[in-house]
Amino acid sequence: MSQENQKLLIDVGSTYFKISTLDSIEQHFRDFNKDILDDLMNKCGDTVSRFQKDDIYICSSANGGLSALIIGVTNSFSLKYATNIAFNSGINIIDTILYQNIEDYSVPSDIIDVVIIVGGVNSHGGLFSGALYSYLSQLNYSNIVFVGSEQDAPAISKEIEKVVVLPNIIDDRLHIVEQHLKEYLTNLYQQDIEGKEDIKHLYSITANQIFSTPYIVNRALPYISQKFPVADPFILLDIGGATTDIHYSKDLVEDNLTTENEYDRLVFKRLGVYKSRQSLILAAQGNEFVYELLTHLKVTEKIFIDQNEKATRILMQLAIFLVLCKTSHYGQAYVNLKLLSVNSIVFTGGITKVLAIEDIETIIAFFYRKILSSGHRPVAILDSNYDIWTLGAKV
Repeated sequence: MSQENQKLLIDVGSTYFKISTLDSIEQHFRDFNKDILDDLMNKCGDTVSRFQKDDIYICSSANGGLSALIIGVTNSFSLKYATNIAFNSGINIIDTILYQNIEDYSVPSDIIDVVIIVGGVNSHGGLFSGALYSYLSQLNYSNIVFVGSEQDAPAISKEIEKVVVLPNIIDDRLHIVEQHLKEYLTNLYQQDIEGKEDIKHLYSITANQIFSTPYIVNRALPYISQKFPVADPFILLDIGGATTDIHYSKDLVEDNLTTENEYDRLVFKRLGVYKSRQSLILAAQGNEFVYELLTHLKVTEKIFIDQNEKATRILMQLAIFLVLCKTSHYGQAYVNLKLLSVNSIVFTGGITKVLAIEDIETIIAFFYRKILSSGHRPVAILDSNYDIWTLGAKV
């Protein structure tokens, strides 16, 4: 048996954990009264004990992702480029601020995981003043990084405590340079995962780095046709307990800024169905079409306060609708996908435990008819065994 065939793959989610061997995939609902490692060993200890630490590979989405605030000098370059890099590093962007209007922006009350400051090419400087430092003094953040003009870097370093200065993401020809910021944000994501006490304990059973699940799923996409009859172009929705992630072919985007990967991803931190239940409900209540959709599903808004299986199923359906809205012209979000060109929509994650394919097809039909005024119907594909992530873990 080859070394690859001897791998044990483990995915720790916010509500389930899954383990995969060459022979089978097991899924277990987490016991939140137990440490993740204790829970895992209690349920799957016999399987885990058969493998060496070098042959155990773990990914996790249990931390729910990181939040970012981006401050940039221009919408067309600074904010656009930094937003692209942050989203494709699995970071959830809570707001973007155009520096010239910074005094008009409110200050977020939540703790921000990382603030990104960007602006200017290296041949220009003096772009920031006291207004930036005054705004930052009111923020509550854990990390801050500057990726703008190298001429402004000394002043930024002097004025902002513990700021990380990286090479400019804008070169002198106004092209994007993504490597340094992407690596920094990816490492920050990793540190957040590893900083969780429960996750730390998992290093006692593996000698390999623990990756984020969205990263692993994105790595799987070039190989997805090995398991599913997917027609390009396609999108993949990974709907779980804490987040909803969307992975998409780059040819679905008009303005492709990064070229390193064939697929990009967005992570919606507040669209989960269990841990992010209340924020999902708030997002639904703020969408003008949701009440019509509820009527279409033959339920009332009372479903938002119910705590039963039917309510969970409806929330899963709403999560599908909301993320499609967010990536359409209606959503006015960071990226508008050419959804009328999509031939397949693949669904994975916790949703596979709750919805039947008919439940999903109802939402797709409603979205395309109501939001896009189209009779187009991409084929829905359900990863019912929840094993797409294993393709990425084996790469």
